[in-house]
Amino acid sequence: MPYSWITPPSASDPRSPCEMHLWPHQSLPPQGYARFIGVTALLIALPLLAFAGSVVFWGLLPFLLLALFGLKYALDRNRRDAQVIEVLTLDTHEARLERRNANGTQQSWQCNRYWVTVELHPLGGPVPNYVTLRGGGREVEIGAFLSEDERQALYDELLQDL
Repeated sequence: MPYSWITPPSASDPRSPCEMHLWPHQSLPPQGYARFIGVTALLIALPLLAFAGSVVFWGLLPFLLLALFGLKYALDRNRRDAQVIEVLTLDTHEARLERRNANGTQQSWQCNRYWVTVELHPLGGPVPNYVTLRGGGREVEIGAFLSEDERQALYDELLQDL
């Protein structure tokens, strides 16, 4: 699951302080990224070797390098855009949700923990199984970047702990 309890809630005291971090799923780990770029460079270079030492080699080389750097730029941009993290902190009196967006901006919401309710919108939200926290006169989304099944599991966990 692309979320985890950093300090899990206590089974004996449901109002104990706890903290959860949520992040988008990253299907390409750093080792896979390096391998993918390396294998792609190798596969581009193999046919180019047949033209080594000719004018065709120098004519094709800039386009193949442009394709390789374009691929690297696209992968880097995707990784940078997925650098979102949400931190849900529940202490004895307050619930707080902080979100750091990919562009560096931060959003926050806080409410008295007693008044917080978690809601699941199976069909009414922008995505199926849309999860929101309501309290303090506001309703905020949580885990919108998770998959449909992950949002359902998140809702079940939050329902137990709020």
